[in-house]
Amino acid sequence: MAEDKIVKAEKEIKLADPLEASIETSTQLMIKRAQQLKIDTVFDRAVDMKPCNIGLQGICCKNCAMGPCRLPLPKGGIVGEDTRKGLCGATPNTIAARNFARMVAAGAAAHSDHGRSVAEVFLSVARKETTDYKIKDYQKLISIAPHLGVATTVEVDGEVKDRDIDEIALEVAENALKEWGKPEGELMYLKRAPKPLYDKWKKMGVLPRNIDREVVDIMHRTHMGVDQDYKNIIKQCSRASLADGWGGAMLATDLQDVMFGTPTPLQSEINMGIMKQDHVNIIVHGHEPVLSEMIVAASQSKELIDYAATKGAKGIQLGGICCTANEILQRHGIPPAGTFLQQELAIITGACDAMVVDVQCVFQNLANVAKCFHTMLITTHPMAKMEQDNVIHIEFDEHHAMEDATRIVKMAIDNFQNRKADVIIPPQKETQVVGFSVESIEYHLGGSFRGTYYTLNDNIINGRIRGLAGVVGCNNARTKHNHEHITIIKELIKNDVLVLTTGCSALAAGIHGLLQPETAAVYCGPGLAEVCEVVGIPPVLHLGSCVDNSRILLAATEVIKAGGLGKDLCDIPAAGSAPEWMSEKAIAIGQYFVTSGVYTVFGYHMPLDGAPVLKNYLYNEMEKIYGGKWDCEPDPIKHAHKMIAHIDKKRKELGIDKARERVLMDMADRQALGL
Repeated sequence: MAEDKIVKAEKEIKLADPLEASIETSTQLMIKRAQQLKIDTVFDRAVDMKPCNIGLQGICCKNCAMGPCRLPLPKGGIVGEDTRKGLCGATPNTIAARNFARMVAAGAAAHSDHGRSVAEVFLSVARKETTDYKIKDYQKLISIAPHLGVATTVEVDGEVKDRDIDEIALEVAENALKEWGKPEGELMYLKRAPKPLYDKWKKMGVLPRNIDREVVDIMHRTHMGVDQDYKNIIKQCSRASLADGWGGAMLATDLQDVMFGTPTPLQSEINMGIMKQDHVNIIVHGHEPVLSEMIVAASQSKELIDYAATKGAKGIQLGGICCTANEILQRHGIPPAGTFLQQELAIITGACDAMVVDVQCVFQNLANVAKCFHTMLITTHPMAKMEQDNVIHIEFDEHHAMEDATRIVKMAIDNFQNRKADVIIPPQKETQVVGFSVESIEYHLGGSFRGTYYTLNDNIINGRIRGLAGVVGCNNARTKHNHEHITIIKELIKNDVLVLTTGCSALAAGIHGLLQPETAAVYCGPGLAEVCEVVGIPPVLHLGSCVDNSRILLAATEVIKAGGLGKDLCDIPAAGSAPEWMSEKAIAIGQYFVTSGVYTVFGYHMPLDGAPVLKNYLYNEMEKIYGGKWDCEPDPIKHAHKMIAHIDKKRKELGIDKARERVLMDMADRQALGL
């Protein structure tokens, strides 16, 4: 009888409608194939499992064994005094703030631990302990050294000379690593922010002391019976998130640029159609590029390409999923196979000979899908293993990086002949231009000698560009795959808003053809289209992985330095968006953007509805403190127009909301500007 019930339950499992699950054709095709093969994917599980309504409201507390305590909103809302409380007396505001804070802590820890791993590898490079990694961008090293308290010149006998580059590298590595745990002081990168913003942080008492301490602080204060003032809890959220955005994540981006090269624009392809039936297909997935950089080198070596030929393969096709995809894309042009929600589908093609994963956003169900095919699933990080017996663990060691990468690629080659299912690779793929950095944007705005962000500012002031938008973040199986990302981005560029994008949002934009210069003529308003045509850029600029959101902060800082658009980040006609967020990292990112003065809109939902007082504090009161605030809007068109309305408000405050007559300036006029 029990077995009959189990069988009956299996028959009642709901399946996703592919057309309702995604707007992307190859994803729809692979969902259909998975269902035909009776392989469940995240899309089916999202239909079959409904989210907890109390959890969605943010008012379920499980921080002690007296709980979980659930404080649902009464029908009809709060009338009079809100008397809801947990067993310890915790109010909805306290519970929701603690839950929010723990998401900030987890997100900041994930990004910052990524940065720590990169810093540790960089220290090995600086100490000459590894020959597999080298410094590729000495100019970037010299540029970040002063921000870490490292002198780049030395006075000898009254003459100023350049310091030895190896000495600089070692001191940068040592000082960078100290940022995670130094006993006193504050993070050094904070002073890269505009001075009014830094002064604001100092006044509010949210300057991070070190990266690790701020995460531990949140975990302590949200323990049962500690901090019970939602404003004080959110204050620590600001400090911890700044330790991520202007600390661990920014250090990760900078040190990756130094070791692997600062991205410059290049052309590549994207989507599952990049996989090749007659090639060995290796998919790298996760977030840390330390291993994937070596897999790129190994897969391009003549020795392994020749070895693949002995197994009947015409070559080795490397592809990426998620932010590892963005990392190897922006530096090497390695084409991504898809976004976060397409990870299972890449295996369902039957062509994936190995999927190599490190940390973050990796489905445990990949192991179950891999069992249905010949795919080798290889975990590589000591903190990220899987319990299934078909998963291979090869712990990556930066001191033997190429050796480990060669072993992995060779295993994938050996597995090429073991394909046991029909190979069905969707034909869809798209061309894209990617790899914009703070430095390369400046170059595009004026070349090697005349590059300046004032060119961008001038076009914002004269109204050709209405403003700037950062559209970033994940996919979420509770929303229609890619729909919110693409709808919002198209609505923004139609209204002359230049979009900067990272993470899976950047991959979605690429999949749907929005990362091409030709896009401007099709989708943009006349002002933005004109600028894109003259400069030769897409209206949507790919700035890298989710850890590279620091590039958006620094680009905005360069806008302030260039002049004409205020003194602080909150003055700029700009807004942020995470349309399909799902990760705790997204909450940490949102909090550091808000604390940096950016109006930030999330899609889907925010877990705050059960605590309306806290929600009002985040959505309204924070703007009075930092100049930025949270908002949430699931409807993508309304979402975009909330951002546009904020941009217009900032234009009005700057006095640039009215059209200005174009004036032909002579040399005397230009000299008078003093630029």
